[in-house]
Amino acid sequence: MKLARHYVEKPWGRTSLPPMFDAPEGKRIGEVWFAGDEDLPLLAKYIFTSERLSIQVHPNDEQARARGLAQGKSECWYILDAEPGATIGLGLEHEVSAEELRSAALDGSIEGLIDWKPVSAGDFFFVSAGTIHAIGPGISLLEFQQNSEVTYRLYDYGRPRELHLDDAVDVGRRSAYPAGLAQHVDPGEERTLVERPFVLVQTRRDALADRQRWVMPLEGRVECRGDVAVAGDCLLLEPGETLKSGGARMIIGAMA
Repeated sequence: MKLARHYVEKPWGRTSLPPMFDAPEGKRIGEVWFAGDEDLPLLAKYIFTSERLSIQVHPNDEQARARGLAQGKSECWYILDAEPGATIGLGLEHEVSAEELRSAALDGSIEGLIDWKPVSAGDFFFVSAGTIHAIGPGISLLEFQQNSEVTYRLYDYGRPRELHLDDAVDVGRRSAYPAGLAQHVDPGEERTLVERPFVLVQTRRDALADRQRWVMPLEGRVECRGDVAVAGDCLLLEPGETLKSGGARMIIGAMA
Protein backbone atom coordinates (compact mmCIF):
# COMPACT_ATOMS: atom_id res chain seq x y z
CA MET A 1 0.00 0.00 0.00
CA LYS A 2 1.27 3.45 -0.90
CA LEU A 3 0.88 5.75 2.08
CA ALA A 4 -0.56 9.20 1.51
CA ARG A 5 1.51 12.29 2.26
CA HIS A 6 0.37 14.51 5.08
CA TYR A 7 1.93 17.99 5.06
CA VAL A 8 2.53 19.52 8.49
CA GLU A 9 3.10 23.25 8.98
CA LYS A 10 5.83 24.28 11.42
CA PRO A 11 7.20 27.70 12.38
CA TRP A 12 10.67 26.48 11.35
CA GLY A 13 9.49 24.90 8.06
CA ARG A 14 10.01 25.95 4.44
CA THR A 15 7.80 27.59 1.84
CA SER A 16 9.55 25.63 -0.93
CA LEU A 17 10.13 21.87 -0.92
CA PRO A 18 11.93 19.65 -3.46
CA PRO A 19 10.03 19.25 -6.76
CA MET A 20 8.77 15.72 -6.04
CA PHE A 21 6.44 17.12 -3.38
CA ASP A 22 3.07 18.73 -4.15
CA ALA A 23 3.01 20.85 -1.00
CA PRO A 24 0.40 23.63 -0.66
CA GLU A 25 1.76 27.01 -1.73
CA GLY A 26 2.44 29.72 0.81
CA LYS A 27 2.64 27.32 3.77
CA ARG A 28 5.69 26.75 5.95
CA ILE A 29 5.92 22.97 5.66
CA GLY A 30 8.29 21.39 8.13
CA GLU A 31 7.28 17.75 7.98
CA VAL A 32 5.79 15.29 5.50
CA TRP A 33 4.20 12.35 7.33
CA PHE A 34 3.32 8.94 5.92
CA ALA A 35 0.51 7.71 8.13
CA GLY A 36 -1.97 4.93 7.38
CA ASP A 37 -5.66 4.65 8.22
CA GLU A 38 -4.92 2.71 11.40
CA ASP A 39 -2.68 3.09 14.41
CA LEU A 40 0.70 1.84 13.20
CA PRO A 41 3.73 1.21 15.42
CA LEU A 42 6.10 3.31 13.31
CA LEU A 43 5.86 6.70 11.64
CA ALA A 44 8.06 7.62 8.68
CA LYS A 45 8.49 11.24 7.68
CA TYR A 46 10.58 13.85 5.91
CA ILE A 47 11.75 16.91 7.82
CA PHE A 48 12.80 20.20 6.17
CA THR A 49 14.21 23.04 8.28
CA SER A 50 14.83 26.73 7.72
CA GLU A 51 15.29 27.54 11.43
CA ARG A 52 16.30 25.61 14.54
CA LEU A 53 13.72 23.27 16.05
CA SER A 54 13.04 23.56 19.75
CA ILE A 55 15.42 21.92 22.21
CA GLN A 56 13.36 18.97 23.36
CA VAL A 57 13.28 15.43 24.70
CA HIS A 58 10.95 12.41 24.57
CA PRO A 59 10.19 9.87 27.32
CA ASN A 60 10.88 6.17 27.08
CA ASP A 61 8.05 3.62 27.18
CA GLU A 62 8.09 3.24 30.96
CA GLN A 63 8.13 7.00 31.58
CA ALA A 64 5.35 7.54 29.04
CA ARG A 65 3.10 4.89 30.57
CA ALA A 66 3.62 6.39 34.02
CA ARG A 67 2.10 9.56 32.51
CA GLY A 68 -0.89 7.74 31.04
CA LEU A 69 0.53 7.54 27.49
CA ALA A 70 0.63 4.44 25.29
CA GLN A 71 4.36 4.52 24.57
CA GLY A 72 7.46 6.68 24.49
CA LYS A 73 9.41 7.84 21.49
CA SER A 74 12.80 6.89 20.15
CA GLU A 75 13.64 8.13 16.67
CA CYS A 76 16.43 8.28 14.13
CA TRP A 77 17.58 10.69 11.45
CA TYR A 78 19.10 9.99 8.03
CA ILE A 79 20.55 13.20 6.58
CA LEU A 80 19.59 13.69 2.92
CA ASP A 81 21.04 17.16 2.42
CA ALA A 82 22.62 19.85 4.57
CA GLU A 83 23.73 23.39 3.86
CA PRO A 84 27.35 24.28 4.69
CA GLY A 85 27.72 24.70 8.44
CA ALA A 86 24.43 22.94 9.27
CA THR A 87 24.33 21.30 12.70
CA ILE A 88 22.15 19.18 14.92
CA GLY A 89 22.16 19.20 18.71
CA LEU A 90 22.54 15.87 20.49
CA GLY A 91 23.16 15.59 24.20
CA LEU A 92 25.06 18.04 26.36
CA GLU A 93 28.65 19.28 26.27
CA HIS A 94 29.07 18.20 29.90
CA GLU A 95 26.96 16.66 32.64
CA VAL A 96 24.75 19.01 34.66
CA SER A 97 22.34 18.72 37.56
CA ALA A 98 18.57 18.86 37.14
CA GLU A 99 18.49 22.37 38.60
CA GLU A 100 21.30 23.56 36.28
CA LEU A 101 19.40 22.21 33.27
CA ARG A 102 16.18 23.93 34.36
CA SER A 103 17.98 27.25 34.93
CA ALA A 104 19.73 27.03 31.55
CA ALA A 105 16.39 26.40 29.82
CA LEU A 106 14.85 29.42 31.53
CA ASP A 107 17.65 31.90 30.76
CA GLY A 108 18.57 30.59 27.28
CA SER A 109 22.07 29.44 28.16
CA ILE A 110 20.96 25.91 27.24
CA GLU A 111 21.92 26.83 23.65
CA GLY A 112 25.54 26.74 24.80
CA LEU A 113 25.09 23.50 26.73
CA ILE A 114 23.91 21.53 23.71
CA ASP A 115 26.53 19.60 21.72
CA TRP A 116 26.01 20.98 18.20
CA LYS A 117 27.41 18.51 15.66
CA PRO A 118 28.11 19.36 11.97
CA VAL A 119 26.20 17.14 9.53
CA SER A 120 26.34 16.16 5.87
CA ALA A 121 24.42 13.86 3.53
CA GLY A 122 24.68 10.21 4.56
CA ASP A 123 25.05 10.88 8.29
CA PHE A 124 22.80 8.80 10.51
CA PHE A 125 21.88 9.31 14.17
CA PHE A 126 19.86 7.13 16.49
CA VAL A 127 18.11 9.40 19.00
CA SER A 128 17.03 7.19 21.87
CA ALA A 129 14.30 8.32 24.23
CA GLY A 130 15.75 10.62 26.87
CA THR A 131 18.24 12.27 24.49
CA ILE A 132 18.05 16.08 24.67
CA HIS A 133 18.18 17.19 21.05
CA ALA A 134 17.43 19.80 18.38
CA ILE A 135 17.72 19.96 14.59
CA GLY A 136 19.33 23.06 13.11
CA PRO A 137 18.39 25.03 9.97
CA GLY A 138 19.28 24.09 6.40
CA ILE A 139 18.72 20.35 6.79
CA SER A 140 16.61 17.79 4.90
CA LEU A 141 16.29 14.38 6.51
CA LEU A 142 14.30 11.19 6.78
CA GLU A 143 13.01 10.26 10.22
CA PHE A 144 11.70 6.95 11.50
CA GLN A 145 10.17 7.00 14.97
CA GLN A 146 7.96 5.15 17.35
CA ASN A 147 4.49 6.37 16.44
CA SER A 148 4.05 8.79 19.32
CA GLU A 149 4.02 12.57 19.24
CA VAL A 150 4.86 13.11 22.90
CA THR A 151 7.40 15.94 23.04
CA TYR A 152 8.66 17.88 26.03
CA ARG A 153 10.15 21.25 25.04
CA LEU A 154 12.94 22.74 27.12
CA TYR A 155 13.59 25.85 25.03
CA ASP A 156 12.12 27.37 21.85
CA TYR A 157 14.18 30.51 21.07
CA GLY A 158 11.41 32.85 22.20
CA ARG A 159 8.67 31.37 20.03
CA PRO A 160 5.25 31.55 21.73
CA ARG A 161 4.84 27.81 22.22
CA GLU A 162 4.34 25.86 25.44
CA LEU A 163 7.36 24.54 27.32
CA HIS A 164 7.28 21.41 29.49
CA LEU A 165 10.16 21.95 31.91
CA ASP A 166 9.07 19.59 34.69
CA ASP A 167 8.61 16.60 32.40
CA ALA A 168 11.61 17.44 30.22
CA VAL A 169 14.00 17.74 33.16
CA ASP A 170 12.58 14.55 34.65
CA VAL A 171 12.98 12.32 31.57
CA GLY A 172 16.04 13.91 29.92
CA ARG A 173 19.56 12.49 30.20
CA ARG A 174 21.73 15.37 31.36
CA SER A 175 24.92 14.08 29.77
CA ALA A 176 26.75 13.59 26.46
CA TYR A 177 25.37 11.77 23.43
CA PRO A 178 27.00 8.32 23.01
CA ALA A 179 29.37 8.47 20.02
CA GLY A 180 28.47 4.92 18.99
CA LEU A 181 24.94 5.97 18.04
CA ALA A 182 26.19 8.10 15.12
CA GLN A 183 27.47 6.72 11.83
CA HIS A 184 28.07 7.71 8.21
CA VAL A 185 26.58 5.61 5.42
CA ASP A 186 27.92 5.69 1.87
CA PRO A 187 25.32 5.49 -0.94
CA GLY A 188 26.42 2.04 -2.12
CA GLU A 189 26.41 0.39 1.29
CA GLU A 190 23.86 -2.12 2.49
CA ARG A 191 23.83 -1.74 6.25
CA THR A 192 21.64 -2.33 9.27
CA LEU A 193 21.34 1.09 10.93
CA VAL A 194 19.25 0.26 14.01
CA GLU A 195 18.14 -3.02 15.60
CA ARG A 196 16.14 -1.81 18.64
CA PRO A 197 13.42 -0.68 19.34
CA PHE A 198 12.80 -0.93 15.60
CA VAL A 199 14.91 -2.22 12.71
CA LEU A 200 16.17 0.05 9.96
CA VAL A 201 18.34 -0.91 6.99
CA GLN A 202 19.77 0.83 3.94
CA THR A 203 19.52 -1.70 1.15
CA ARG A 204 18.97 -2.44 -2.53
CA ARG A 205 17.02 -5.66 -1.93
CA ASP A 206 13.77 -6.71 -0.29
CA ALA A 207 15.00 -6.80 3.29
CA LEU A 208 12.80 -7.75 6.28
CA ALA A 209 10.32 -9.52 4.00
CA ASP A 210 8.85 -11.57 6.84
CA ARG A 211 7.56 -8.44 8.62
CA GLN A 212 5.28 -5.48 8.10
CA ARG A 213 7.68 -2.88 6.70
CA TRP A 214 7.97 0.72 5.56
CA VAL A 215 9.91 1.27 2.32
CA MET A 216 11.23 4.74 1.46
CA PRO A 217 13.19 4.93 -1.83
CA LEU A 218 16.25 7.18 -1.90
CA GLU A 219 16.88 6.70 -5.61
CA GLY A 220 15.23 4.56 -8.27
CA ARG A 221 11.78 3.00 -8.26
CA VAL A 222 10.11 0.26 -6.20
CA GLU A 223 6.79 -1.51 -6.69
CA CYS A 224 4.41 -3.79 -4.81
CA ARG A 225 1.04 -5.04 -6.09
CA GLY A 226 0.79 -2.23 -8.63
CA ASP A 227 1.76 0.56 -6.21
CA VAL A 228 4.88 2.39 -7.38
CA ALA A 229 7.09 4.56 -5.19
CA VAL A 230 10.07 6.81 -5.87
CA ALA A 231 11.99 9.30 -3.73
CA GLY A 232 9.42 11.29 -1.76
CA ASP A 233 7.07 8.30 -1.37
CA CYS A 234 6.58 5.51 1.15
CA LEU A 235 5.17 1.99 0.71
CA LEU A 236 3.74 -0.06 3.57
CA LEU A 237 4.10 -3.79 2.90
CA GLU A 238 2.57 -6.63 4.86
CA PRO A 239 4.58 -9.76 5.78
CA GLY A 240 5.25 -11.90 2.74
CA GLU A 241 4.36 -9.28 0.13
CA THR A 242 7.02 -9.08 -2.57
CA LEU A 243 8.82 -5.84 -3.33
CA LYS A 244 10.19 -5.28 -6.82
CA SER A 245 13.16 -2.98 -6.39
CA GLY A 246 15.28 -3.30 -9.53
CA GLY A 247 18.35 -2.25 -7.59
CA ALA A 248 16.78 0.92 -6.19
CA ARG A 249 18.47 2.35 -3.08
CA MET A 250 16.06 2.57 -0.14
CA ILE A 251 15.57 2.70 3.59
CA ILE A 252 13.38 -0.09 5.00
CA GLY A 253 12.00 0.00 8.52
CA ALA A 254 10.14 -2.59 10.60
CA MET A 255 9.42 -3.42 14.21
CA ALA A 256 12.19 -5.34 15.97
